[in-house]
Amino acid sequence: MARDARTSRVDLYAAIRRDAKAGLSKRALQRKHGVGYRTVTAALASVWPKEPKPPPKRGSRLDEYKSVIDGWLRDDLDAPRKQRHTAKRIFDRLLDEHDAAGVVSYGMVRDYVATRRREIRIDAGRDPVNTFIPQTHLPGREAEVDFGEVVVRLRGELVTCTLFSLRLSYSGKGVHRISASAGQEAFFEGHAHAFRVLGGVPTGKIRYDNLKAAVASVIGFSRQRVEADRWTAFRSHYGIEAFYCQPGITGAHEKGGVEGDIGWFRRNHLVPLPEADSIEELNAMVDVWDRGDDDRRISSRAHTIGEHFATEQPLLAPLATEEFETGRWFTPRVDRFAQVSVRMNKYSVPARYVGRHVRVLLHASELVVYDGQTVVARHERLMTKGGVQLDLDHYLEVLLRKPGALPGATALEQARKAGRFTPIHDEWWGAACKTHGDAEGTRALIEVLLLHRHLAHEHVVAGLAAALRAGGHTADVVALEARKAEDSTHDNGDIPSAGDPADSTRSNTTGIASLTERRLRKPLPVDTRPPPTVDQYDQLLHSRSRAQE
Repeated sequence: MARDARTSRVDLYAAIRRDAKAGLSKRALQRKHGVGYRTVTAALASVWPKEPKPPPKRGSRLDEYKSVIDGWLRDDLDAPRKQRHTAKRIFDRLLDEHDAAGVVSYGMVRDYVATRRREIRIDAGRDPVNTFIPQTHLPGREAEVDFGEVVVRLRGELVTCTLFSLRLSYSGKGVHRISASAGQEAFFEGHAHAFRVLGGVPTGKIRYDNLKAAVASVIGFSRQRVEADRWTAFRSHYGIEAFYCQPGITGAHEKGGVEGDIGWFRRNHLVPLPEADSIEELNAMVDVWDRGDDDRRISSRAHTIGEHFATEQPLLAPLATEEFETGRWFTPRVDRFAQVSVRMNKYSVPARYVGRHVRVLLHASELVVYDGQTVVARHERLMTKGGVQLDLDHYLEVLLRKPGALPGATALEQARKAGRFTPIHDEWWGAACKTHGDAEGTRALIEVLLLHRHLAHEHVVAGLAAALRAGGHTADVVALEARKAEDSTHDNGDIPSAGDPADSTRSNTTGIASLTERRLRKPLPVDTRPPPTVDQYDQLLHSRSRAQE
């Protein structure tokens, strides 16, 4: 409405000026256009109508208290940070000390304090005005790194993980990695993965905040840092030049590119919550998302991220020829529960190592246990403190001697939750105990569990199902049926399901083929060896007869 009224007034002024040039007097102009003397005078003086004066500002019931509030806010400049006035405290003081009840409301005080507090700090030189300076980044020179928290659904449970992000400043290409922790291992593995994906290392500075994985301590409010020893070695290995941002929110503005990248990645790829069975599977999804983001345009750029990166990639410094060990080594002692303690969590190892020292390599999302150069255990890293990760296979030899400990074993409960100990295992176990008794039936189950070391999980489950249908409650029967399932996989390329009937061509009336029949079905290999000769034996006989003569 205001724009239309102003436009019509411009037309009125133009008409008045046109008629004045035609020779009409001011009085005639007033009569023709139906306006007053002042309007005609203003139109002849300027082609643009003057802006109407704003109405006088209405007073507020808070006006008489503003000077008091300003005084309290100025006193807060030198008060301890945790003992300064809040809007609620100011409102209460106005009621108690200045009889403002019924005159001002809390909303009036809150809105005034929200604006006036910052103005007073700026006037006193305590807060700078938020002004951002546009930056130009050269290709292949700079990057930014940061961590962020993300929530995912891992094996059906909501867990909080850490998202590592390295973003090239010129092209905006980001490389991301999800890990179980935000420790130094995740920090190093994120860098190593990003450099492999990018095919090089930025030749200039990489911006960091004060991550504990890199910085041991901050010296005052300067940019000087005491770096962690392993981080110094890692930087030297890859030729990284680190630039540390200022502490606090000011430093976050110095690497706003990666801060925004983490938020964009969370909103666009992690909504709704992704579901995966392992962090490795989750990172495979992240790699696909990163490649897809190459087709994205940032803001009003003319080219996509991938097109800018094609220009930037040849300018990156080449990678080091040798890999840097990103994991951290530990040498714990195996306790009497066949467990090692690493970072306030416990992980199982084979029971034969009880009392010995082993080497543990801790990665961002995995833990590997070595005996010398041999891998003896491998676990997914726990995300909590005080957790226990057990593998039932590590206790099977002990359970053969102590079968009564199996029903209540923590390792068995974890195997059930992980899906490695299936309902078919439980059903066969119950049938075996009913046939042979609890102790012997449990020992038979343990012998079946030992088969998992040599046969695929699917084949053993198929063998258990076939043995159940046939009434075979011994480990030998399960082993035979599991081998048949393995042979069927090799022959047909698939695994018979636990609910399918047994193949009549490969079993007898009881559903269990004899070992002899199974061997006879296979064709014998062609013997290409030369026939044997007895010439040398005949020579020995002749030599012996001559000696007797």
